[in-house]
Amino acid sequence: MDFEKRARELVGQMTLEEKASQLRFDAPAIGHLGIPRYHWWNEGLHGVARAGTATMFPQAIGMAAMFDEDMMQEIGAVVGTEARAKYNAYAAQEDRDIYKGLTLWSPNVNIFRDPRWGRGHETFGEDPYLSGRLGVGFIKGVQGDGEYLLAAACAKHFAVHSGPEEKRHEFDARVSQKDLWETYLPAFEACVVEGKVEGVMGAYNRTNGEPCCGSKTLIQDILKNKWKFDGYFVSDCWAIKDFHENHQVTDTAAESAAMALKNGCDINCGNTYLHILSAWEKGLVSEEDITQAAVHAMGTRLRLGLFDRECTYHNIPYETVGCRKHRRLAIKAAEKSMVLLKNDNILPLNRNMKKLAVIGPNADSRWPLIANYHGTAPRYVTVLEGIEALLGEDTRIYYSEGCHTMKEKVERLAALPGDRISEAVTAAREAGIAIVCIGLDERYEGEQQDLGNRFDEAVSMADKPSLAFPNSQRCMLNALIETGIPLVVVNMTGSAMDLKWLAPAESVKAILQAWYPGAEGGIAVAKTLFGENNPSGKLPVTFYRSEDELPPYEDYSMTNRTYRYMEGEALYPFGFGLSYTKYKYGNLTCLPDENGNVLVSVAVKNDGMLYGEEVVQVYVKNLDSPLAVRNHTLCAFARVGLEAGQERTVNVCLPAHAFYVVDQSGKRR
Repeated sequence: MDFEKRARELVGQMTLEEKASQLRFDAPAIGHLGIPRYHWWNEGLHGVARAGTATMFPQAIGMAAMFDEDMMQEIGAVVGTEARAKYNAYAAQEDRDIYKGLTLWSPNVNIFRDPRWGRGHETFGEDPYLSGRLGVGFIKGVQGDGEYLLAAACAKHFAVHSGPEEKRHEFDARVSQKDLWETYLPAFEACVVEGKVEGVMGAYNRTNGEPCCGSKTLIQDILKNKWKFDGYFVSDCWAIKDFHENHQVTDTAAESAAMALKNGCDINCGNTYLHILSAWEKGLVSEEDITQAAVHAMGTRLRLGLFDRECTYHNIPYETVGCRKHRRLAIKAAEKSMVLLKNDNILPLNRNMKKLAVIGPNADSRWPLIANYHGTAPRYVTVLEGIEALLGEDTRIYYSEGCHTMKEKVERLAALPGDRISEAVTAAREAGIAIVCIGLDERYEGEQQDLGNRFDEAVSMADKPSLAFPNSQRCMLNALIETGIPLVVVNMTGSAMDLKWLAPAESVKAILQAWYPGAEGGIAVAKTLFGENNPSGKLPVTFYRSEDELPPYEDYSMTNRTYRYMEGEALYPFGFGLSYTKYKYGNLTCLPDENGNVLVSVAVKNDGMLYGEEVVQVYVKNLDSPLAVRNHTLCAFARVGLEAGQERTVNVCLPAHAFYVVDQSGKRR
């Protein structure tokens, strides 16, 4: 079906004012054409967000730890299906409000270049190849493979965006052409060229002097001309007003609207496009500029089948939303996301233990389950609840909150009680072993607190000031360590933390990185601790030995950043993750073909006693070129499930571009 032709015909029947009205994120109805109103803003980062009930998967950084492109596609399909089911139900009642459309502004494929960035947990980590593969998988799932789109995914934030949050409306990210094409653009390129993503969202900041939502370089030269993107481009919310208010590259709202429109921004999330007609009257934009953007907008709505009765997706029933099948997949994803960082022969725990202490501010809290951009789950299961359900009544469980997540902030809230460290110590001593759940949640690492993401100002943060745990948690942990009682630490954060003081502690027998594991993530944590799930997650980010190693946060050069360029030795490197079994590799072969691709085969054997899933990771390192990345770079990965004693051959194909280097001008060789 020629959707572009239909879009041009439809837009051709509109007046200039009607065309301009369709460039708003809250596009009004056009009665004489039978076009209902449509709200473009919806979210689906790890489940349909902010419009009621939906299945809530682990946060994106947790899904990245799965290293599983196929499961990302399954997850995307669930998100797209639930979005469509909700849209069908709401539209039948003429409810077309915000967060109820089919244009999902996900995934976030920005590079998590610095662990202090508050929004890093929305991404797929620090590696461009991993981010691109997982982004493509998610997009294919969300959009489906039919004649129409199941829902429309949107890759964001284009481009070179990863903090600082508090300065994002005025910040200019300066980046070399080499870093641009070697690190910051590849994931977006994969999403556009291979994933055929329907939407792309611009970033708030400038890149090399140009505001991203009005950048000729990014939108026209790269996205549309080089990559042949033919979907819709949308601004981040109220980003275009930053052109004149904060970036000060224009003087008026009309000039800002004109800069964005002429450079290819079709939809304005915000209100600056209310000045489009004023810009037209002043000769700053032409009617053809307005027409072209309206065609892109209508093309997306047509590809979604919103004007076609025969679109089969209209029949997806509401009963799919938050159904048990989808929730089981979310729990499975959480299980695959668990990364075991340390294990001194204590895990898995014995289910027949008589006593156990479960301690910490994240042990019985819903906050660390859900992360940001979340919906309302049908059911929540905290870590404490998951453990209680798994062990049953024969085990005496001593629970203590131990301390608040961040005492320095909570002290301002007089209604909340003080620390309970003595209680935590008592519980640990009574049980003789303790699971300690520490970390952060979306209130303490996340997006700059705007109107769509606001919490109480007394507790809300964005970027992390450091990699250290809050003092309240360090005090509690030190008190527990001093008891000498064996501790299993469950860290629930969306980013790398300072573990160098915790990892070598003799009484800290195990550390499990659980991320923000989704609404029922407590089930996955419990199953992992007690051996019903063999941990198989791998780190999508580097855990540094010291934040002193990191360059200044506002420096966008990749020098000494991430595993590909770092100069020191990581505490826990990218791709790291332990298992309850052992794997043996052998018979490695590499066979090039006539097109420059290389087929890599390797035999993987489960040399232990338990079933497990191994993530085979392939890296390349150029030993000759001065243009190569400093260390090595991921170029392929594959999951393989193996019974105890089983051996399988894993085959992966390295494309020719896996062996490219990028020169200082940004050209690939």
